[in-house]
Amino acid sequence: MTVATPIDLSQLPFPGVVETLDFETIYARRKARLLSLVPADQVADVTAALELDSEPMAMLLQENSYEEIVWRQRVNDAARANFLAFAMDGDLDNLVALLGVQRLVVTPADPDHNVAEVKEGNTDLRKRAQLAPLGFSVAGPADAYKSHAMGADGAVLDIAVKSPQDGRVLVTVLSREGDGTASQALLDKVAATLSADTVRPLTDHVLLQSAGIVPFAIRATLFMLPGPDRSLVTAESLRRAQAYAQECRQIGREVAVSGIMAALHITGVERVQLIEPLADIATTDVQAPYCTAIELGEG
Repeated sequence: MTVATPIDLSQLPFPGVVETLDFETIYARRKARLLSLVPADQVADVTAALELDSEPMAMLLQENSYEEIVWRQRVNDAARANFLAFAMDGDLDNLVALLGVQRLVVTPADPDHNVAEVKEGNTDLRKRAQLAPLGFSVAGPADAYKSHAMGADGAVLDIAVKSPQDGRVLVTVLSREGDGTASQALLDKVAATLSADTVRPLTDHVLLQSAGIVPFAIRATLFMLPGPDRSLVTAESLRRAQAYAQECRQIGREVAVSGIMAALHITGVERVQLIEPLADIATTDVQAPYCTAIELGEG
C-alpha cells in the first residue's frame, strides 16, 4: 500500500496571469502615448517639460502611472487568490471549501485563561487540500485513508499508511504537539474518523499507533565574514535552521547534514563547523525526527 506524494507547489511555474509590474516601464509608455497626442510643433516643448519633475504635467503623469500600478497590483492579488499555491488566509479558506476542506483548530480559545484560538496554518491547509480529492473514495486506497485521517483533528501533523497484511491497515499518527508523540485521545479521534460507515471498507481492520520519535539536536559554530552585525547573521541562521527542522517533522523524513549546512551557511557566514549531527539522521516509515535544541556559537 503506497501513498502518492503531493505535488510540490513551490516548483510549479509562476502563473502567466500575474504580471510583473514596473513603474518606469508604465511611466515611459504613458509619456510616449501623451506625446503622440501632442501637435508636432509642440512635441519638443512638452518633452522638455516632462523631463522636469517639478512640472505639473510631469507630476500628473507620474501620479496616473502610480495609480495604474496600484490597480494592476490589485488585479494580481485577485488572480493569486485563485491559485492554491498563492492563496492566503480567508482567500485560501474559500478556495479549499470547494474541496470540502475547512481550516482546523489546533488550540481552542480559552477566554478564562486569556488563550487565543490557534488555527491550522496556510501551508498545512494547502497540503490537506491536495489530499482532499483522494478522500472522495471510501478509505480503501492508502491516499484516501491519509486524507480522512489528516482531517480528523487539528493536532494531526502527519499520517503514514501501510498494509502489513491483507485486510489490515496500519495508520501511524504524528502529532504537532510536544515531540510529536500522539496521545491516546488523538489516536481515538483518528480511529473514530476512519471507522465511520461511509469511510472504512467493511473488510479492512484499521490499527492506530503513534509515530516513533527520533530526537536530534543541532549544534554548530559559525565563522563570520567582516561586515554586518554578527548577532543579525546568527539570528537569521537560527531562523533558517528552525525552519528546516520544522520542515523535517514528517513521518519517514530524513534529516540531512547537507540540509542543515545549507540553512546555516548564509550571507555573512564564511564557514560552518557542524558539531552535531555529524551524519544524516534516518527514520523508518513509522518514525519521525524531532529537533530538541539548536545551539549556535560564533568562532
